[in-house]
Amino acid sequence: MGTDNIITLFFLIVAALIFLNLRSVLGKRTGSEKPPFDPYRDQRSMDQQPQRPDDGKVITLPRRDQQAQQPTSEPYNRYQAIDDFVPAGTDLNDRLRQVFEVDPTFEPRQFVDGAKVAYEMIVQGFAEGDRKSLKTLLSNEVYQGFDQAISAREKAGQKVKSTFVGIEKAELTDARLDGSEVSITMRIVSQLISATYDAEGNVVEGNADSVAEVIDSWTFARDTRSRDPNWKLVQTQSEG
Repeated sequence: MGTDNIITLFFLIVAALIFLNLRSVLGKRTGSEKPPFDPYRDQRSMDQQPQRPDDGKVITLPRRDQQAQQPTSEPYNRYQAIDDFVPAGTDLNDRLRQVFEVDPTFEPRQFVDGAKVAYEMIVQGFAEGDRKSLKTLLSNEVYQGFDQAISAREKAGQKVKSTFVGIEKAELTDARLDGSEVSITMRIVSQLISATYDAEGNVVEGNADSVAEVIDSWTFARDTRSRDPNWKLVQTQSEG
């Protein structure tokens, strides 16, 4: 082998050794290498990805343009509960609105439900002579009338046996405002089995075997300045 060939072979060996050394240091390309670092890549990704709540604790608010696209709700009506119960523009609706002005807790449907419960308690309390219960539900004037009737019945040795069947109809018919005192009138149609017995057990009034229809017009009132939220029966009138 000539001298030139020996020199050429030497350089080829050196080049091969350098290549193998670089390969061992840099490694092979496997296709999973990380791309070159782009300082703006992370920011662009955050801008493109939708923002999500952090474990449900953070709620993303809609943007201003999204809010503008949402339909507007109906105007707030502070008398809605009254208008749903009695048509707006009627005399009774106007009076109930006046009641609401002095007593913002007033809600007509709840009042009617409460009046129906009070009606049954009063009717049963009167039949049983339960003065204690009646005193909490009646005004002083009405209570005196009930108390006198119970006393007269007791003096005559009479007893009343009564079964409250139920209320067929209950409607709000009037509302009045006198200063801070509010009064509301109810027309109540109820069904009742009632009979009054004398000392010998004879029926002197009513009928123990039939259901009677009773129609009453009762007025309840309360002073809105009082801390007592309860309504009391202030007037009674029977229609038959």
